[in-house]
Amino acid sequence: MHNTVQLSVLPLLAERMEKEFDIFESLLRTLENNHAKLEEGDVLVISTKYVSNSQGRIVNLDGIVASEEGRKISKEFRLKSEMAEIITRESDKIFGGIGGFVITSSDNVMAPNAGIDKSNAKKGKAILYPTDPYLTAEQIRRKIFLKFFIHVGIILVDSRLMPARIGTSGVAVACAGIEPVLDMRAKKDLDGNSLKVTFQAVVDNLATIANHRMGEGAESKPFAIIKNSDARLTDRRINPSEMAISPDQCVYVRGLSSSRNT
Repeated sequence: MHNTVQLSVLPLLAERMEKEFDIFESLLRTLENNHAKLEEGDVLVISTKYVSNSQGRIVNLDGIVASEEGRKISKEFRLKSEMAEIITRESDKIFGGIGGFVITSSDNVMAPNAGIDKSNAKKGKAILYPTDPYLTAEQIRRKIFLKFFIHVGIILVDSRLMPARIGTSGVAVACAGIEPVLDMRAKKDLDGNSLKVTFQAVVDNLATIANHRMGEGAESKPFAIIKNSDARLTDRRINPSEMAISPDQCVYVRGLSSSRNT
């Protein structure tokens, strides 16, 4: 009988931070306070909201003046003009929406309202996605290497509604030091047939596992350490395009946008 080492997730309780701060210094304090240790091959998962807080990516909605485009989005999707304006600024593309929600693409991630979060912000404020999330993840990875001389993967995680499902799950907004996708084109299923879905979203799967233990904000567990993930770590710089496909290749976008006579 084989002795298999099982994957484990250790969420870390951190102090709540109000203003901009150094996220690496916060990580070191959090590790010490939780009597936790990063080891070679670990994957460190960090909440994007915590990263955004560290960067000061919090806006006061009262101070936002809507542009013509913002007012148009506000009217079309029945949103407050300030919120509509921020969505317009933060989105790379707007696909459509319903009352209160605009489906957008931001930083290669499709999300309602450009991933802007009001639920974990103080009243009248909103938390935006981090600036340069892939660069941020890479900087944290390098600092960990220089401090501890170990190779770890970094995943920045957000929670996301999935199409036609109840509740949220995790999604990797960015990563560093870890191969984001497993190429399974040479693999076969149990019956010996070639696999039709040829790529496995490794970092999204790990993001969801960690997100399950980190909670949705009130728990104040912005870090989680995944051990024995079997994920492939790497020193190469990850390109954001490796984890995303263009909307015109997405089966959801193509399927819902194509006109059909029923």
